[in-house]
Amino acid sequence: MTDTISGDSFTEDGIAESEATPRVRRRMSPIVPAQNVVGRALVSVIAIMTFLSCLTLGAVTLVRDTATVWESQISREATIQIKPQDGMDMEAALESASLIARGFPGITGARIVDREATSRLLEPWLGSGLNIDELPVPRLIVVTINEDYPPNFQRLREAIVAEVPQASLDDHRTWVDRLVTMARTTVAIGMAALVLMLAATILSVVFATRGAMAGNGHIIEVLHFVGAEGRFIAREFRRHFLATGMKGAAAGGVAAILVFLVVSFWSARNLATPEADQATALFGNFAIGLSGYGGVALIVLLIGALTAATSHVTVVTYLTDIENRQTDAG
Repeated sequence: MTDTISGDSFTEDGIAESEATPRVRRRMSPIVPAQNVVGRALVSVIAIMTFLSCLTLGAVTLVRDTATVWESQISREATIQIKPQDGMDMEAALESASLIARGFPGITGARIVDREATSRLLEPWLGSGLNIDELPVPRLIVVTINEDYPPNFQRLREAIVAEVPQASLDDHRTWVDRLVTMARTTVAIGMAALVLMLAATILSVVFATRGAMAGNGHIIEVLHFVGAEGRFIAREFRRHFLATGMKGAAAGGVAAILVFLVVSFWSARNLATPEADQATALFGNFAIGLSGYGGVALIVLLIGALTAATSHVTVVTYLTDIENRQTDAG
């Protein structure tokens, strides 16, 4: 049984129904739509740009590490090449040149490249099953150098040639210097491409933010006119685009890491092939290491932060334009 007094309904215990029945709070819709076409497209764009940025960073890391290895090899190794000649005992010549190199000051060791290894080096050009005794193929001796006390290469060259006239000493400095220069140029180009990709990501966020504001401009203006602070509105946009940016950046970063792992796994499984030997000589084992994966994580965080910061600046600029138009109208 209920009584009505002054328009209020009461229960039998004398409690107003408005107090007895809990109020149903209406859920407020966000200023920025959680999911729309612009949001999904922006996630895809950020994922693609992050993926390409991470691949660029990984390639730059590989080239930089390889250039470092090349530079270190200049001070660690040299090569003695002996060309075949009619009536020449190649094995005796190899042993003689190897003994001279081992006894020379500044040399810590000399290793003769055997027949099997020589055949493998020539397989990409001459095919498998090669008998190097039937062809005038030069033989090599890899000389290990004392990095702290390197030898006098000119005197070493003269001593070897005096004993084995068909021999020549190559310290690799000329071609390695060229490769290192090329690697450094590639690193510079890769870093420039990375900066351009980040710039393109920022521009994409700017356009997406303005698109979201165009669809919700009336809400922003109403909130602004009724007294909502600009930092509140900007915070809502920043929070939304931070989540959007991190979602897309994380997807692109994970995809890039998977590519690196697959390529590294393939390289490890094909180490015995001549093609893999040549690729490994140029680019290492295709493993970017902890520094590379750390760089991928840094790019993901950087793109997420840039997305949030860009949306914040765009919203603040938009609100400033509203205030300027209001001041001019007044």
